[in-house]
Formats: sequence, structure tokens, C-alpha cells
Amino acid sequence: MEIATVMPSDAGDQRSGFNVSCSDSVIPLLSARRLTGTPSAMAAATLSYDADPDWLWVGTEVLRTYADDGARRAMTDLRTFIGRCPTVVVSSGPGVGDRHRFAVAPGPRLGDDSIHVSCSATSGSGTLECDSVLVRIGTTLVVVQEEGNEPGGDKYLIQLAEAALRRYQMTGS
Repeated sequence: MEIATVMPSDAGDQRSGFNVSCSDSVIPLLSARRLTGTPSAMAAATLSYDADPDWLWVGTEVLRTYADDGARRAMTDLRTFIGRCPTVVVSSGPGVGDRHRFAVAPGPRLGDDSIHVSCSATSGSGTLECDSVLVRIGTTLVVVQEEGNEPGGDKYLIQLAEAALRRYQMTGS
């Protein structure tokens, strides 16, 4: 496993509330790439696992801490947006016509609250998955996401989310 530390460009990105339409501009929100609210602190790492010469798993781990009830609101907002916008078709720019599907999938019950976001993107005849597991511990969110892997590539996602949660509970980071 290789880990490279990065800071996402959405650090502190404040999204508007429930009035956002189901357009392709909400795809980062629906896939948990961005969340509602402004974190007071953020850290991220890119994860990769070279399983064999023909396959590479890539994901990210993001730790977001909020000064208030932002972590709880972000989880509630994400569930609401997925319920409102389970399918989004790209209408402009690169990937016009690509179809993104989102759902709350069965997943582990971790922390104070957790959610497994099932995400797939279909372009032509190809499909990539971008599942996420979000775990709330008090005012903190631990988010582990896979980055455009082949279908079935989420087999490491739950293990990594559990490991990230254990590390956070032991070290606070």
C-alpha cells in the first residue's frame, strides 16, 4: 500500500442546501467528493495498491473535522441528495451523456453513524465504480473513497474504512 498526502481543492468548500438541482454539477456532492458545510480542519491521503501487473486499486482517505454539528448535517444532506438524485446524466462539457448512478448500499455500521455510497459512472459501454464509506465520530468524518475502479473493485474499501477508523480512534488523526 502506498500513501501520498494531499489537500483536496474543496477544503472549506461551502455548498448550498437542499435547493441544488439534480444537474451534473452535484456529482461531486453525490459521490461524497465534496460535502456540505465547512470543516475546521481537513487532511487527505491518496491510497494505491498494486495487486498484480494488470490491476491497480486507487482510493483516497479524507479526514474532516467540524467545529459544530457539520459532520452530522453532511451525512444527512448526502443521504437526502442521493434520495433526490439517484441518476445524473452529464449535460455539458467533457463526458456529455455519461450516466452516474448513486445509492446508499449495505455497509458496515461504524462509529456514531456510517454510510456506504455506491457510485458508478457509465460512458459508452464502459463502467467504473467510485464507492465511498463515510464514518462519523462526533464532529469528525472519516471518508474512504475508491477512485474509478473496475466493477467489483470495492473489496478493499470496507477494510480500509475500518482501518482508518481504528487509527483515528487510537491517534486522533
